[in-house]
Amino acid sequence: MNKLFSTFLLILLTIQFSGQAQELRSDWWTEARFGMFIHWGLYSGAEGIWKGEKHRHFNNYAEWIKYRNRISNEEYGELAKRFVWEDIDPEKWVIQAKKAGMQYITITAKHHDGFALWDTKVGNYSFKNYDPESRDILAELAAACKKHNMKLGFYYSHWVDWEHPYGWDHNRELTQDLSDEQFDKYWQEKVIPQLRELLTNYGDVALLWFDMWLGHEETIVQEKQLRQVISLVRELQPNCLINSRLGLPVSDPDIDYETLGDNQLGAIYQKNPWQTPGTIAHSWGYHALENDWKSTNQLLQALINNVSLNGNFMLNIGPRADGSLPYESISRLEDMGRWLEVNGASIFGAGGLELRPRQYDWGKLTFKKENGKDKIFLQVFNWPLDKTLRFTGVLTKPSKVYLLADKLQKPISHTQSGPNLHLHLPRLQPDPFVSVVVLEFDEQPELDKDVAAESSFGGVALHGGNALEKDVQLEKLDPPGRMVSPEYVNISQGQELNWKLYAIETEQKNLSISFANPGKKPIKGEILLGDRKMEIELKPTGKVVVEPNQNYYTEEFIDFPLGQFDFSEVGYHTIKFRILDKPSTTIRFNRIWIE
Repeated sequence: MNKLFSTFLLILLTIQFSGQAQELRSDWWTEARFGMFIHWGLYSGAEGIWKGEKHRHFNNYAEWIKYRNRISNEEYGELAKRFVWEDIDPEKWVIQAKKAGMQYITITAKHHDGFALWDTKVGNYSFKNYDPESRDILAELAAACKKHNMKLGFYYSHWVDWEHPYGWDHNRELTQDLSDEQFDKYWQEKVIPQLRELLTNYGDVALLWFDMWLGHEETIVQEKQLRQVISLVRELQPNCLINSRLGLPVSDPDIDYETLGDNQLGAIYQKNPWQTPGTIAHSWGYHALENDWKSTNQLLQALINNVSLNGNFMLNIGPRADGSLPYESISRLEDMGRWLEVNGASIFGAGGLELRPRQYDWGKLTFKKENGKDKIFLQVFNWPLDKTLRFTGVLTKPSKVYLLADKLQKPISHTQSGPNLHLHLPRLQPDPFVSVVVLEFDEQPELDKDVAAESSFGGVALHGGNALEKDVQLEKLDPPGRMVSPEYVNISQGQELNWKLYAIETEQKNLSISFANPGKKPIKGEILLGDRKMEIELKPTGKVVVEPNQNYYTEEFIDFPLGQFDFSEVGYHTIKFRILDKPSTTIRFNRIWIE
């Protein structure tokens, strides 16, 4: 065996071993699915207001008040005296998380303000140095998590630190006065020793949540510094998960899970572990003037959406300086907990199926293997008025269909034709938020990933998102039309779109097309069903008034009836749409509707 081949084999084995270790570390993650984020620090004492002035930024992120309102380290530190230690009980946070059905907790051990929640021996910017009555909240939280079998994680701001003279502060973009050597001094003096404390003094740490929302190449942070952190974590807590906001992509074998943008829900199915950090309100830290609360329905749908795409959801609370939570937070968490008590089997340990994620206008679906059965959970956000739930995409007939809330598992009647399943639901939905229908299979269900799905009241919409072509680019108009117009596909002469459709009966179907033609001339196109052809003319569509008396106009997408096609056979059909003329500008194609 030559040296080059031996080196290549060693690299392959290392990659394979790293991938297996990454998967083993994150096994619990795919079971957990739902966690609690806690933003709590000195900013909790400010409550989004400083010296009678509200937070100086439209996003009202209260935890940024030190930077936004230009507060000195010392004045900011004095906020520690507002904390009501006799009322603060971290175990209450853990109990609240348990009641909500959450499986892990991540707390802001050090946020961008550089202030440590624990009794750090590194520097003097911590509670113990500003308030003699303070306690080590991390120690109490770790004990409560162990008592209640809750996994614990720490948020640590490694890139941004407004306290250390050599930590990154966004104002340095103006001064350009921080050298690599100075930043490394901060790194070695504060980041590494504080992380060592967190990983040594508080028992098992399930995950570390870093908060650099850019790749390290776009920042002052160097890869060798990130590798130093990884080595420290693997030395002290080999099973601790590390997120992508460390500054490395999730494709790196030492990054265990991907963190999406704040409140950014998943849009595509991903095999790697990933997570959305989300808020119940708007601000992460407690804000006295908060009035932007999400509903229980929004939060449940966010959780379900992510699980349906193989992801997690970590929902934030922002306790006050006495440890209490706003009523709005408590009520949402308890609503979610009650829902999970009944429907948790469709979330915990579940993932998704690789079907198009946005094709069901009634809700989402999750999937898991359990007790030798394959189970698809239809998460019904909108109980159908005609009590027929139309589900498209699975060719295998279910052995059992029932409501998850029904302990007796009374069978739900259903009919199936090819990939189209019609479920005949009871008149009343079992849950006021999201009701779950279970499809049980004795074997792995066969999927049809290409067929276009039926809509709630019957009919099928053919658009760029469910075309057979995999590289279709969905577009939106430029602002201000973007917010009031549909997605579309730019299509010109020679281009075509194809769809796979299943007809469950032989009959004539009405067709219409939605499009915008911003040009001045009609454009000829055609729709084909097998060897049958329908020629169409796409006339100029002009503008539509969005709001009266405001000079607010945008392109009009008209809905134009085309006539009928005769579906003479039950089964699969291919629909094709193409442009015949050379238009002066591209046609903005929205959809073809068949009903």
